[in-house]
Amino acid sequence: MNKLATEFVGTFFLVLTIGCTVVGAPAGVIPPLAIGAALMVMVFAGGHISGAHYNPAVTLGVMLRGKCSFKDAIGYVFAQTIGAIAGALAATFLYPDAAAAVQPASPDVLRAMVAEFLFTFALVYVVLNVATSKGTANNSFYGLAIGATVMVGAFSVGGISGGAFNPAVAVGATVLGLSTLSNIWIFLGAHLLAAVFAAMLFQINNTDE
Repeated sequence: MNKLATEFVGTFFLVLTIGCTVVGAPAGVIPPLAIGAALMVMVFAGGHISGAHYNPAVTLGVMLRGKCSFKDAIGYVFAQTIGAIAGALAATFLYPDAAAAVQPASPDVLRAMVAEFLFTFALVYVVLNVATSKGTANNSFYGLAIGATVMVGAFSVGGISGGAFNPAVAVGATVLGLSTLSNIWIFLGAHLLAAVFAAMLFQINNTDE
């Protein structure tokens, strides 16, 4: 349960930050910086407990890499999804007027899928290499590397796809009204496929593991 609680809390604050900085958008806040920093600190806070996935795509990649059991993966995805929904609802409560005025995006499907695939692949690949590899065991930079990857992705393609890179975040964005339920397949398909490819490349590059 401590692992599930950690996954819930980390995903909650990640999506809460997204909601408060994208929907609420206080003056002077640059969302990608806040979002990347929120993920970074939550990874440092929970990494020693649950591995700090906060992302079903990361959980899938870590499971395929052999560092997470199927049973744990199911629990993680459930906790992450509930955490994302709770974070979105909390942001809506904090910024009710802004949330009510949100208009869902209508992304170009192909461009959005490619954008989400590329940076979800980058995120899962980075996680596998800095947080699960023997060569980087006990390092002190893994949280910074993971948070920076999301920040870079949000700056790079946020205007194309919204920059979710995370199925739980896609659910949270739907609750926030940033995306529609009919478009969630764009994110889920791209994210899960990217996780599979990232795990495959990691295994190819690290046959001894």
